[in-house]
Amino acid sequence: MNKTENKVIFAGAGPGDPELMTIKSMRALESADLVIYAGSLVPEAVLCWKGSTTETISSAGMNLDEIIDKIKVYHGLGKRVVRLHTGDPSLYGAIFEQIRELQKIGIPYEVFPGVTAAFAASSRMGMEYTLPEVTQTLILTRVSGRTPVPESEDLEKLAAIKSSMAIYLSIGHAKKVQTILERHYGKESLCAIAYKVSHPEEQFFYTKIQDLTKTCEENNITRHALIIVGKAVEASQTNQALIPSKLYDPGFSHGYRQVEKD
Repeated sequence: MNKTENKVIFAGAGPGDPELMTIKSMRALESADLVIYAGSLVPEAVLCWKGSTTETISSAGMNLDEIIDKIKVYHGLGKRVVRLHTGDPSLYGAIFEQIRELQKIGIPYEVFPGVTAAFAASSRMGMEYTLPEVTQTLILTRVSGRTPVPESEDLEKLAAIKSSMAIYLSIGHAKKVQTILERHYGKESLCAIAYKVSHPEEQFFYTKIQDLTKTCEENNITRHALIIVGKAVEASQTNQALIPSKLYDPGFSHGYRQVEKD
């Protein structure tokens, strides 16, 4: 195979359920000679799609140089390499630093998207993040921890918008998150903790924001969980009346449906 045609594939493994992987990523695994997967997050169950002779390596204990060196060796031999990341690789996947290194040494690449946990969670919750005239914005973010967050994107500022919000990589800072959300969404407002979404161990906990930390402690949740907050969460768990969308309103005309005027 021509090395310039043999692209390294950065593929999204999805949230955990092998059947939520895209067909493109699945086919990439089937034809790969080597799969380097993010072993700290990607469950081995998704490797069920790999070929019978495909080699697999967990990158959990590897640094950037080691990952790039391994890719360089296999690509130099004309082998197909897949770099498998959890969820969607463009979200907290640290793929850009890898891409930049591949660009430096002239190795071509392509990125295949995946299902991120926030969307797998909403599907399991029967929830729509964007409700007409209630909230039309979804924020995907994290709280500042060992990896700093830019001051302009501090959770305090984002929470002030009061939109739907899925907070990643922050369950270990539940108390800090709770304090911020209480100020902007209210102590009595409902939030959700989505634990190991789409994995066999999947669990959802609905709790008032003031009980967020307590709920995490009582259920021993310290990682692998999203915090989801906003009016969409409450709407999914109550029978409150909602404003219907214009899209299916029989009295609303649009490019595909015209309403005759009396």
